[in-house]
Amino acid sequence: MSTRYTKDHEWVRLEGDVATVGITSYAAEQLGDVVYAELPAVGKSFAQGDDMAVVESAKTASDVYAPVSGEIVEANAEIAGENWQIINDAPQTGGWFVKLKVANKSELDSLMDEAAYADYVKGL
Repeated sequence: MSTRYTKDHEWVRLEGDVATVGITSYAAEQLGDVVYAELPAVGKSFAQGDDMAVVESAKTASDVYAPVSGEIVEANAEIAGENWQIINDAPQTGGWFVKLKVANKSELDSLMDEAAYADYVKGL
């Protein structure tokens, strides 16, 4: 499946029934240098739109929201191990935050595709 995006600048990529979630390049640029990230514990469940994680930069702290409902099955060990720079360096690849087992795949239909997200960001 292709990557989907939220208006809060999270991305989600589904593989089977597990989705990888992170923040977009746009969000990483707006934050500036990330100095801390707090990830949820494996086994914790979230509804679509719930506060799921926190990312802090020298400028601000931002919540990261669950783009879809599900249960955390993995948190990114690099970020948990305090390699926060990877969020700035590769936000849409190595800088992912969590993997979650998706509870309702139809929630993905409410998210933007890449073209729609690009248009959305242009309007900001």
